[in-house]
Amino acid sequence: MTTLTTAPNRTRTPRVVIVARPTEYTDLLLRLGTRAQAEFWLASREQSLDVVEERHQNMEDARDRVRRALPREWRRAEVDRDDLDRFLFGPDDVVVCLGQDGLVANTAKYLDGQPVIGLNPDPALYEGVLALHEPEAITDLLLDVARDRAVVEERTMVVARLDDGQRLLALNELFIGHRSHQSARYRIAFGGTHERHSSSGLIVATGTGATGWARSIDGQRATAGRLVPPRPTDARLAFYVREPWPSVATGTSITEGLIGGGAWLKLVSEQNHGGVVFGDGIEDDRLPFDWGRRLEIGCAEERLRLVVS
Repeated sequence: MTTLTTAPNRTRTPRVVIVARPTEYTDLLLRLGTRAQAEFWLASREQSLDVVEERHQNMEDARDRVRRALPREWRRAEVDRDDLDRFLFGPDDVVVCLGQDGLVANTAKYLDGQPVIGLNPDPALYEGVLALHEPEAITDLLLDVARDRAVVEERTMVVARLDDGQRLLALNELFIGHRSHQSARYRIAFGGTHERHSSSGLIVATGTGATGWARSIDGQRATAGRLVPPRPTDARLAFYVREPWPSVATGTSITEGLIGGGAWLKLVSEQNHGGVVFGDGIEDDRLPFDWGRRLEIGCAEERLRLVVS
């Protein structure tokens, strides 16, 4: 069921925090030094810098439009995606993610109830599943948030908890497995049953992420009626075991399921090294999952509060 709420009351002028990520063009200049070197490097691979530069300019134009449209009396800050883990969000912040849908997911785990506005700077490039709005809509959206008129949709997040207290949040999905192409070995328990596995790892997806990586793991299995993935606003998770291998020591009876109502998927690592847990495709932000570590996965208390109108 869809959960819609309004933004909380605010006692002072809020701060708007614009979150963006470096463009491909910026990354090329950082890596290669100059525009000429970037152009030569791409040309040697039969690619053109013009397309990359055009996307960069579109992004910069959108960023400038958003800056100009911010209410003058509002406080403001900007942060790159790579610096999110070092940025301190305040309780009165309104977070504006300017870019692809994944930027909203990357930002969500660093928040504590702040409303998030997703802006799509290039609808021809990004689908706009979470980045729902055009940059030109930012003024009205911010004023609606400040006046408690914004409609905010709560999205379930997934949490992984290790037995030593470490935890990891994700908005779309968690991956649990080996960091290389080796088989992941672990014991799995869910719904009163348990077995040993050798597989390519697991994906645990939220409703927001159910149409992403989780769906691409096994299209037939996800759509053949065996498991109906949760909807974007569903307070449940879906897990899928990737390529489970049947053998005299490993089984394949626990390959998918829905997690909700306070239930937990439980795993124990049987990997000497290389076991990892990471979320939303960010491999550098991970938990270790080596031999003997115990892991629980379930619905997080935290929620993304996405401004839909």
